[in-house]
Amino acid sequence: MQRRRFKQTTTLQERIAEFSDKVRRQADAAPDGEEKEALLKRLRCADTAADLQRWLVHPE
Repeated sequence: MQRRRFKQTTTLQERIAEFSDKVRRQADAAPDGEEKEALLKRLRCADTAADLQRWLVHPE
């Protein structure tokens, strides 16, 4: 069975930034409660992923 391959057209950093922006807008629009907390958790994970990616590319 062949693996499906997908060529990324944007960098990982750009994709993480787009995802963060989208989740941040959703969290701002969401009322206080479980849904907003879940969105904020996803946002923190995305921010951590961006930090890790930056560190891997530029380890200074």
